[in-house]
Amino acid sequence: MIRAKEIRVVDEEAGQLGIMTPEEALAIAKSRELDLVEVAPGASPPVCRIMNYGKFQYQKSKRAHEAKKNQRQVVIKEVKFRPKTEEHDFQFKKNHIVRFLEEGNKAKAAIIFRGREMAHQELGRRLMDRLVEELGDLADVERPPKMEGYALVAIFIPKKGG
Repeated sequence: MIRAKEIRVVDEEAGQLGIMTPEEALAIAKSRELDLVEVAPGASPPVCRIMNYGKFQYQKSKRAHEAKKNQRQVVIKEVKFRPKTEEHDFQFKKNHIVRFLEEGNKAKAAIIFRGREMAHQELGRRLMDRLVEELGDLADVERPPKMEGYALVAIFIPKKGG
């Protein structure tokens, strides 16, 4: 599949074999019972390596699996309030947000308005402002409070280094 007229060949120990035709390089690879793999097609001339391609693919998949295992998925956890949420319920739900942030997740606070409550959105705004203020030392506001349909929504992220 190598279309170049001349290629730079590197052996399995990363030693330079020089510039040669693909047929010559393929003959060397076959004599060593290995494969000829094009690793840098954009170079001039293209660079090909003599290696065990099956082993290379296996090691590549292992590295990808290790990297995937070490990465952390950030989840958005949602807590819903109402404009008339009482003090104890407010503290209880705020503590849930605190726990989510301490676990390293994002937290979405939504104040849901129903029916005639839409006429008194200032109650929800005050509640959200209070929540933002009380979480100020623990979280940054990723998205400031904004109306989305019948809900006032804000997203909090854990503070860096905390």
